[in-house]
Amino acid sequence: MQRLKIVFSGPMGAGKTQAIASLSDTPVVSTEVQNTDLDSHSKVLTTVGMDYGELTLEGGAGIGLYGTPGQERFSFIWPILSQGALGVVILIDHSATDPLADLAKYLDTFSKMYNGRIVIGVSQVDKMPERDTSIYRDWLDKNQLNLPVYPVDMRKKDDVLLLVETIIASLEQD
Repeated sequence: MQRLKIVFSGPMGAGKTQAIASLSDTPVVSTEVQNTDLDSHSKVLTTVGMDYGELTLEGGAGIGLYGTPGQERFSFIWPILSQGALGVVILIDHSATDPLADLAKYLDTFSKMYNGRIVIGVSQVDKMPERDTSIYRDWLDKNQLNLPVYPVDMRKKDDVLLLVETIIASLEQD
């Protein structure tokens, strides 16, 4: 059976753990603990190592779904988890104070250490409906980056599956 790997990364609260839980065919292995960095985010739990789930595609190919911790102090894990990945899904919390700064930081980090496919998922759109999601496409265009970007609800399997399918479809174009 062919074994593939996709990494989910982004700031704390963007929905990485939920995205993997929505897709995984197996119980998710999670390293979530109580959040002690409430200044950064008010969520109760946060990932400190990784999240892991598995998705089986039609035809039997399996995809390992790896979620990175969102806190900067755990960034040393990001390149380790990204080794051998088909692509990286960068999740951005639309309701964050400065989501474009988050996008810039994660793209800068993953573009340098990972020369592969990147797709951007914008989460928490319902928490900040007055902010237009076109800001991401505009920012990408301004920075001459041609990357797919989708507003997604991490609780909806089809939304998250779109991100994974975008990475897989880009394989077929190579």
